[in-house]
Amino acid sequence: MTPALVIGASFGYLALLFGIAYWAEKRGASKRGLVANPWTYAFSLAVYCTAWTYYGSVGRASVSGIEFVAIYIGPTLLAPLWFMVLRKLIRISKLQRITSIADLISARYGRSTWLGGLVTVFCVIGIIPYISIQLKAISTSFQLLVTHNTALTADAGSQAYFTDTAFYIAIGLAVFTILFGTRTLDATERHEGLVAAIAFESVVKLVAFLAVGLFVTYGLFNGFTDIFERAANDPAMVKLFTLPAESGPTTWISLVMLSMMAFLFLPRQFQVAVVENLSERHTDKAMWMFPLYLLLINLFVLPIAFAGLLTFGGTGVDADTYVLSLPLANNADGLALFTYIGGFSAATSMIIVATIALSTMLSNNLVMPILLSIPAYRNAQVQHSGTILLITRRFGIVLILLMAYAYYQGVSSVMPLVSIGLVSFAAVAQFAPAVLGGIYWKRATKEGAFIGITLGFAVWLFTLSVPGLIRSGMLPMTLANEGLFGIAALKPQLLFGDLGLDPLTHSVFWSLFLNLIGYVGGSLFVEQTGKERNQAEVFVDVFKYAKAYENSIIWKGTAYVSELRRLLGNFIQPERADRALQQFAKRNSIDLDAAEKADPRLVTYVERVLSGIIGAASARIMVSSVVKEEEIRMEEVFDILRGSQQLMALNKELRRKSEELDALTQELRKVNQDLLRSDELKDEFLYTVTHELRTPLTSIRALSEILHDTPDIDEEQRQQFLATMVRETERLTRLIEQVLDLEKLESGKQKLNEESILLPALIDEAVDSVGQLLRDKGISIQVDAQRNMRPILGDADRIEQVLINLLSNAVKFCPEEEGHITVSCYYVDNEVKVHVTDNGPGVEPASRKLIFDKFFQARQHHQRRNTSGSGLGLAICRNIVVLHGGRIWVESNTDQGARFSFTLPAISPTDNTVNA
Repeated sequence: MTPALVIGASFGYLALLFGIAYWAEKRGASKRGLVANPWTYAFSLAVYCTAWTYYGSVGRASVSGIEFVAIYIGPTLLAPLWFMVLRKLIRISKLQRITSIADLISARYGRSTWLGGLVTVFCVIGIIPYISIQLKAISTSFQLLVTHNTALTADAGSQAYFTDTAFYIAIGLAVFTILFGTRTLDATERHEGLVAAIAFESVVKLVAFLAVGLFVTYGLFNGFTDIFERAANDPAMVKLFTLPAESGPTTWISLVMLSMMAFLFLPRQFQVAVVENLSERHTDKAMWMFPLYLLLINLFVLPIAFAGLLTFGGTGVDADTYVLSLPLANNADGLALFTYIGGFSAATSMIIVATIALSTMLSNNLVMPILLSIPAYRNAQVQHSGTILLITRRFGIVLILLMAYAYYQGVSSVMPLVSIGLVSFAAVAQFAPAVLGGIYWKRATKEGAFIGITLGFAVWLFTLSVPGLIRSGMLPMTLANEGLFGIAALKPQLLFGDLGLDPLTHSVFWSLFLNLIGYVGGSLFVEQTGKERNQAEVFVDVFKYAKAYENSIIWKGTAYVSELRRLLGNFIQPERADRALQQFAKRNSIDLDAAEKADPRLVTYVERVLSGIIGAASARIMVSSVVKEEEIRMEEVFDILRGSQQLMALNKELRRKSEELDALTQELRKVNQDLLRSDELKDEFLYTVTHELRTPLTSIRALSEILHDTPDIDEEQRQQFLATMVRETERLTRLIEQVLDLEKLESGKQKLNEESILLPALIDEAVDSVGQLLRDKGISIQVDAQRNMRPILGDADRIEQVLINLLSNAVKFCPEEEGHITVSCYYVDNEVKVHVTDNGPGVEPASRKLIFDKFFQARQHHQRRNTSGSGLGLAICRNIVVLHGGRIWVESNTDQGARFSFTLPAISPTDNTVNA
């Protein structure tokens, strides 16, 4: 593969990331659903999977077998605890406008500047090796892809910088990170474009690794079984199916613990998991999705490792390159290029986020405190402080990448990826006591944190970093063989004697042990300051005091609006600063123009804004330089917080009462509307019933008068008139009976004469009852009833009344000579279900839910179906069915007929109370 093609693919991929990030920025991703999407947050957490995962896991599996999974077991076991730990860190960071892990520790321990600076220095020292292995992975894979030399080993990095692709990649990544990582000065402002690009990279590296895994497993071999059987038959590879002899339980425990702490405290993980988090609820999805991602990306690690050993065993091929060497050796150049892009993606995502986090720490916790220590700078309130900080961050990004490149050239080029990665894991683990203790133990002090971190980091430096420098030739071998100052107990990898531990576990044990002793001891023997006590209270009880703290004024002293406006304008544009103050004043009913002295709430607000720009410690110093602050006692803090909580509780109660009142008002309004409507419907109903009564009465009266006044009327006509009078009388009787029936059913006076009923037989009787109506209109009918179904318990007369009513309605609306009615009845789910279907005009959608209303027919003169009749029949049907414990409804498509259905509970087979 030509260098031009690989270089073009590399920078083309970077250009694609530029495009994605730029698109997300322009689109306003946080408001339009991209970064605000929990899937994006979950995928961004996969920045945990770097080139170490992509290449190094296969390399470690080729040597140690299944031991590699310990690095992924830790974060998986930690995921269920995110609700307790990660959410607490997110809540604290949002409340305190935390910008980094150094800022978190500084803020917790009284906003200590020197403690934040110490953590920053240690972070840079600890993470530079980790960044360097990403550059190593890029360089090695590039050389391998260009030369097709599968025998290429790890010394590929020893070349002049101006001929090394890794150097130019580092510069390209520096440009990308500057453009999208230091866009603004506010470090707590979300980087929408950057997060979108990192999430995209997580997808790319996963797909690429799965692609090469499938190619190796099912393309070069016949699946998992084939690979594992061949490996099991190779004596040299049998050991890989079990833990190495030197990897006892202590090694596994140390690896699991390190990976758990690395997920929380690696600067890049803290950046994406905490600083870039948009909503605490996003952790709910990430809690299961992130472990699933780890499972998928490690699914083919062992197959690729075994395939590499079976293919290249004894040929000198570096196991870290198996992922790329296998496609190349089998002439799958297209897949090899895609695999390279996946590894490139894994490396660049880590580099980008890590450099942003480290550069923010350098500017906020190191450079800014140094500048503020100069009285002339602090007192002058330099107008362009914001620009200076922005330049510092951008310069820090370049400096970090150049330092990582130098480390890569000098040390990491001769060490495996995993070994260097574990060195960095052990480094950030030193922050665990200070952070976890800080959010759960109120007694912890900054002196304890300082002692613990310093002791732990010193032991880490001596036991893990120094051996690497010895191997690279930068330090004499006598240091490893004879110990520091010739003292055998001070050998780097046998500190205080041989405990039978591997080098990593040995270092982790002693560094964390001394760290914890120093942290607890220093905290117990040194008293807290007032600021430390205040911060400890808020950090430990953040869920209790979060809202109260956010709305409280934990500050006392004298300040002036003009000074605060000028101070904020030094770091952001004066117009923007003035706009921010005006908006805050408006929200809190503060008159900035009328008051010369600043409201304490305004002082607190300015400090919180500055915390997001220059860090909590530096913000406190800057605000203190323009205000006269008085010491606030712990009791006063508690009073403020309790007062805020009581005020919020009162506001919440008032809001609840107001909402209840609103709901009650709405309910009363609805009831009133229902009553008014009910009156209207009753009037309409009475009008309709009166009309229905008047019509037959008028007919009877007219015919009676004719018979009375015409004694000599023809006999045939007399009989016809008498028949009509009888028919109208029956009509009156039916109407009166319906009204009485409905009143009994609705008032609960109607009693059922329950008995065991075979519904198919009852359907036959109902069909016979309407037989003459069917014949008169020439309507066909079909009965489809399950004859052997279970009986029901009910009133046969009433149920037959329902059937006859539904059949009569169907006859009424079916067209003459072309009408067709279907009655079906069957048993399902302990119910008997009946359908009466006709091919009439159907029921319009708006009428389907109202058609069983007793007042419905009275107001439906505009409906398509014939509205003759009182409309009481369906209302009576509904009441009868409900009284039997069933339900009734209608389904219809306009112009395609209607289907009226009802269900009745069937008798259970074990019910012996009724004889069938």
